[in-house]
Amino acid sequence: MSSMRTILTSTALVGAVGIGYAMWSVISPSDERKREILKNLPESNPVRMDETRRRNALMMQVLKDASENPDNIARGFSPPKN
Repeated sequence: MSSMRTILTSTALVGAVGIGYAMWSVISPSDERKREILKNLPESNPVRMDETRRRNALMMQVLKDASENPDNIARGFSPPKN
């Protein structure tokens, strides 16, 4: 009885793996769709990438200025307490 249970369990496991692989291959995009997705990514547009670089540089400058400032800007606009 133990060998029958082992064979049945092994068959069920192989079947589950096979069904998972079949579902994955049906859901995954084709090569043409992958190329289309890559073509439409923001990184592929040079103008958009330049805007992103400028925005990141401005954010880094703001963070640098905030780190060099002794005031805590998260506290709000209240005057510093002495």
